[in-house]
Amino acid sequence: MKKLIECVPNFSEGRDMQIIRQITDAIESVEGVRLLDVDPGAATNRTVVTFVGEPEPVCQAAFLAVQKAAELIDMSRHHGEHPRMGATDVLPLVPIANVTMEECAEYARALAARVGNELAIPVYCYESAAYIEERRNLAVCRQGEYEGLAARFAQPRWKPDFGPSEFNSGVARTGATAVGARDFLVAINYNLNTTSTRRANSIAFDVREKGRKLREGDPITGPVVKDAEGREVWVPGTLKGCKAIGWYIEEYGIAQVSMNVTNISATPVHTAFDEVCDKARRRGIRVTGAEIVGLIPKKVLTDAGRHYLALQGRSCGIPEADLVKIAVKSMGLDDLKPFNPREKVIEYILEDTDKKPLLADLSVKGFAEETSRESPAPGGGSIAAYMGALAAALGTMVANLSSHKRGWDSRWKEFSDVAEEGEKLMYELLALVDEDTAAFNRIMAALGMPKGNDAEKAERGAALQAATEYAARVPLKTMKAALRCFDICGAMAEKGNPASVSDAGVGALAARSAVLGAHLNVRINALGLKDRSVADALIAEASEMAALAIRRESEILKIVEEKL
Repeated sequence: MKKLIECVPNFSEGRDMQIIRQITDAIESVEGVRLLDVDPGAATNRTVVTFVGEPEPVCQAAFLAVQKAAELIDMSRHHGEHPRMGATDVLPLVPIANVTMEECAEYARALAARVGNELAIPVYCYESAAYIEERRNLAVCRQGEYEGLAARFAQPRWKPDFGPSEFNSGVARTGATAVGARDFLVAINYNLNTTSTRRANSIAFDVREKGRKLREGDPITGPVVKDAEGREVWVPGTLKGCKAIGWYIEEYGIAQVSMNVTNISATPVHTAFDEVCDKARRRGIRVTGAEIVGLIPKKVLTDAGRHYLALQGRSCGIPEADLVKIAVKSMGLDDLKPFNPREKVIEYILEDTDKKPLLADLSVKGFAEETSRESPAPGGGSIAAYMGALAAALGTMVANLSSHKRGWDSRWKEFSDVAEEGEKLMYELLALVDEDTAAFNRIMAALGMPKGNDAEKAERGAALQAATEYAARVPLKTMKAALRCFDICGAMAEKGNPASVSDAGVGALAARSAVLGAHLNVRINALGLKDRSVADALIAEASEMAALAIRRESEILKIVEEKL
């Protein structure tokens, strides 16, 4: 399987689009790398770039980007609101698919060595790529920023991991770079109804993991408390894995709490949002919304959507697009400018770029018309899977209606859990609509293989048998998934909103048709298998499920009839 990593370099230029374009052109010059996002900020004078690909091309693109930034950006003239120490300030690699954090750290170290040795840029390795434990923290590596580099290089403990360790004319221009490997980092700014940087900082200190220094008397001007060994005492903030500062953004005319959430499992973004809102409220300030910088994983929004629906006592078993909309509105992600999930969520961007036309994406009319054409696919197997998807959808609908029924507020979680399971099942069956057609196309591809000699005939025969077995196993998957629809429709017929009992009944009818229709497809494809032991086993398993579907449908319809 293909390894996939993400690179999210931050360049110290956010105003000159010609410079930014030259850097991103260098990235896009590498085959196999996909540029996902370019997010410049005028006030911060900083651009966050995101690109993905297999490790080797990504590392090559990253090197070329650092090289180009070193040519075009003069750090001795740089000013901006964001902390920085180099033309390429940070260069993190993030594991996306089929690659471990340990592997990503090794790629980062190799890239750091190349940047330091070939480009003569001082490099500190941070996070999982750090050689020294103290340097895992980016803030520690960047302490003193660009202006403090000369003084830091004079200290043996702050010698860079790679590259020059003296502040020469070249380093004066490029600054230093931090290269690392890390998990997803969500950069989010919370918009405040104040212009006070001091108050924004106070909120940031309340929540960031590092917290603030403990002071005697006045919490701002009082003397810092020290322990018995003379070390400053710090009071931790409330959010694990979060770094935050306050600043004023002239472009918007407001102060913000700027936060990096470095571990979205320990501190989900919605949890951080709620905590910042609470701490701001206690200081007489309101969070009017939030601003996502760069890209985010889909999980950030879907988890947030479920969180805010749960707070309202509403069902979370709704389509993904609706969850995302709830998240956007709940956290005010469109407060300062429009927020388009298709442009900010990594999975959506990859999906939109790679997407091939899917049967499941057709309109109801379009799907029916495509089925009616003289081509043999989509056929009965795809229709069976679609009927299963409709069965799951009907059961989910009844669960959602029951969750929101007046007088049943105390039972919302019971029905929400059913609705969430139904949503997952619906999407599983929708995927099988296309998988069934793909299975048929594999048979057609095998039939089209050459058969001019014995070797070609043998290869063609083996491919045809493999494709035929696969074509029999896909409708078997459909049967297993469709059988689960009876659990949802049955529960909703028995316990759901009585006004929707007929819908649960129709769901049971659709589930039975899905199972029996897929059963026919297992049988017809099994006829083409030469290995009769495999064929007989497939047919026997399918026949048992078909009989079970008939019984389950009868049981549910009996409940429906009693309630009508």
